[in-house]
Amino acid sequence: MIKRQLYEELKDHSNKKEISFIVGPRQAGKTTLILALKKHLEAQGKKTLYLNLDIESDKQFFTSQDKLLRKIALEIGKGEGYVFIDEIQRKVDAGLFLKGLYDMNLPYKLIVTGSGSVELKEKTHESLIGRKRIFQLPTVSFTEFVNYKTDYKYETHLAELFELDPSQTQRLLEEYLIFGGYPRIILEDSLAEKNRIMAELYQSYLERDIGYLLGVLKTESFSGLVRLMASQIGKLVNVSELSNTLGLSIPTVNHYLWYLQKTFIIGKVTPFFKNIRKEITKAPVFYFHDLGLRNFALGIFGTASLESEAGFLFQNFVYHLLKEKTRNTSIQIHYWRTSDKAEVDFVIDILPEVIPIEVKYKKLIKPEMTRSFQSFLSKYHPKRGYIIHLGKNNIVKMRGSVVTSLPYWNIESITF
Repeated sequence: MIKRQLYEELKDHSNKKEISFIVGPRQAGKTTLILALKKHLEAQGKKTLYLNLDIESDKQFFTSQDKLLRKIALEIGKGEGYVFIDEIQRKVDAGLFLKGLYDMNLPYKLIVTGSGSVELKEKTHESLIGRKRIFQLPTVSFTEFVNYKTDYKYETHLAELFELDPSQTQRLLEEYLIFGGYPRIILEDSLAEKNRIMAELYQSYLERDIGYLLGVLKTESFSGLVRLMASQIGKLVNVSELSNTLGLSIPTVNHYLWYLQKTFIIGKVTPFFKNIRKEITKAPVFYFHDLGLRNFALGIFGTASLESEAGFLFQNFVYHLLKEKTRNTSIQIHYWRTSDKAEVDFVIDILPEVIPIEVKYKKLIKPEMTRSFQSFLSKYHPKRGYIIHLGKNNIVKMRGSVVTSLPYWNIESITF
């Protein structure tokens, strides 16, 4: 089993009245996580019940709140207990259903999972305000991946491993950039089997999740959009161009992009600007939640050439490190582009401070600053900036700013 960092947070929340609501991509490990928690609670003598709406025999108990409560009482009794509900997105009006249960002030703690964001089919988000805490479980992070691959020998001192054994670190990074973090992919050694699993996962997403959410059986146009998005991670996205290429209306493209975000396939990064006349203000940039899925969509899963793809994959990878670093904060991650094509990969917006971050898939002896990066320093005078790369720490002062070349595995040392 791959240890997940979210497990301890979820365990700590198990004694809170709020609904523990776990969301994330299909097959990211949500069921494994809650079954581990269920086992932990049972070892403490707690009563539990697990129901999965993907299982027909379980789905019958969700036709009404009364029927579900009768099932819970039958299995747990009238006293305290823990009810695990898996794949809640299969329930129509799930939010109102859960709200009704919560407001009955029952002795049961609800722990719920969903493969999509909570507001996909109805106003779940509004109906559960103040009644839930959302836990987002992504696919396996690089840290979780490395710990598993090294048998947890360096769990408390990974930074030392990265610094002392750069060749092993690079091998692990390349494997992660190519195959991504889906648990079943990581656990499988055979390349042929990895491909089979990813094909099954991808098709299941299109047919079960998207087919259900969009109410359509044919998802060719949606799949075409996924492939297009996979080909331009980190690049400006023009919805009109996507519309023309796919033969879809602009509202439909925007609708599909929204679903891609809410089902945890892509993440959206908006531009940083203060001068609306000079800087591009509307075109977003997108990154994939999982690099393996991105590579599969392009037909290069397991064969991605790091010579041609490495820069884009590494930039996408750093985006996730930054997202994890800023999780549960109000800090915004943007990019910076101007009309004269000056650009910075990421801008961390911590009012009133801004921090420019450039990404380079190579080892730097000293900070290498592009004209664009220097232009940002001159324009906004940030106290600090970072060049994320494969090498070691190095610090220089440029235009009044302290610029640090930082190895990607040391992003955690940045203070926000």
